[in-house]
Amino acid sequence: MSTEQTLLQRSDAKCELCAAEQDLNVYPLAPENEDSAAKAILICTTCHTQISKPATMDANHWRCLSDSMWSSEPAVQVMAWRVLKCLSAEAWAQDLLDMLYLEPEVLSWAESAMLESDATTDSEPTLDNNGTPLQAGDTVTLIKDLTVKGAGFTAKRGTVVKNIALTDNPKHIEGRVNGVRIVLVADYLKKAN
Repeated sequence: MSTEQTLLQRSDAKCELCAAEQDLNVYPLAPENEDSAAKAILICTTCHTQISKPATMDANHWRCLSDSMWSSEPAVQVMAWRVLKCLSAEAWAQDLLDMLYLEPEVLSWAESAMLESDATTDSEPTLDNNGTPLQAGDTVTLIKDLTVKGAGFTAKRGTVVKNIALTDNPKHIEGRVNGVRIVLVADYLKKAN
């Protein structure tokens, strides 16, 4: 049985990300290039176009990942993680990313070839208080007490913030403190080891 036939059977002839039933194609996941159903997914033209050009991603289209990220297929989990990581500035996408658990080898595969929009080579890097570059998904520690306006609490020095998201402003990051998603100034953070 060919890879395409295997994927059609596995997916019930639907896009494995958004469940569309038309214009389906095999999409091998980088960095794997072998012709194997285990290393590929079946996706529609809409998903393929947006994955190929992350700058054109329609965040609302990807709300479908709230279902497909729970697939038992590692290749589908990898692509769901990559797309959610790319959209992590969206609160709902970051929430899904926070819920998504990948086995260590699957997470390693997901991280091995991020979507192009995660490459921030032409923009200014986000640096912590010590000048260490911060990346989406890093864990940081607050180095001073911060009053969180509108939320009615103070984020205490030493609070650990996991799985941060970068913003368009290199001086800010987003993270979850006391269950609330807030924007933090990078100068008041230290990257955790």
